[in-house]
Amino acid sequence: MKSQRYILLAILASVLYALSTPISKLLLDVLAPTFLAGLLYLGAGLGMGIVYLFRKKTTKYRPMTKKEVPSILWMIVLDILAPIMLLIGLSMSQPENVALLNNFEIVATSLFASFIFKEVIPKRLRLAIILVTLASFILTIEDVAAFKFSLGSLFVILATLCWGLENNFTRLLSVHDPLLVVIIKGILSGIGAIIVAMILGELTWNVWYILFALLLGFVAYGLSIFFYVSAQKELGAAKTSAFYAYAPFVGAIISLAIFPVLPGINFFVAIVIMGIGTYFASTDNKKKKQLSTN
Repeated sequence: MKSQRYILLAILASVLYALSTPISKLLLDVLAPTFLAGLLYLGAGLGMGIVYLFRKKTTKYRPMTKKEVPSILWMIVLDILAPIMLLIGLSMSQPENVALLNNFEIVATSLFASFIFKEVIPKRLRLAIILVTLASFILTIEDVAAFKFSLGSLFVILATLCWGLENNFTRLLSVHDPLLVVIIKGILSGIGAIIVAMILGELTWNVWYILFALLLGFVAYGLSIFFYVSAQKELGAAKTSAFYAYAPFVGAIISLAIFPVLPGINFFVAIVIMGIGTYFASTDNKKKKQLSTN
């Protein structure tokens, strides 16, 4: 039951993050990618900071020490680079292409977790990652010709690689208060990106767009990251990233709500494959427990 709770948090994290891509595409009409990236993370940090002030702390977390400084610094640097590259790619590409390529984060997270951080990835989880990723590809493809590598696609892929590595450094911090991790991540990464935007002369003082970007950052980045970090504590980086593949599925649902058109056969095929993949991912712990009791 405890594992199922963390699985739900991982799924909820992906649902909230799914809101960011289509809405960010609209905001990019006015705000530069670098500035928007800073606002999104700053909104996440400030919003969760307010939540932190009013939260009733019922769980004791391990205090941070100097040992965590390298992980924190890597997390901040990667979180400055990743959203900037993602939004640059989004400004140069179609949203469905970005949603498609975004799923490389699952592969990147798992590979970094396995080869660098020595996290064991069981066969069932490997199969789950493959199936859920495949379903996400099928779900986001409207036309085979739409899947093509361009400069924008390269930026998105680089962003997912940064986030894949960052997910593993965040995993090292998951024993600490996840709310505090999000605040540090959001405020410092946000300020860093805004400084970059200032150097590039990309600041735009449109108050309403700025406020909306901050609000989007709080919901799609702040709450999403908080749930993601909370899930990582129990599930690990690789497994949590597998459930994060629900984001393109949610994006498809949002699109159907806005544009009520009957989906193609690829939509229904993706649902079946994603369901099977999710089953393998969610039952991984159960199988291990059964083996350990025999």
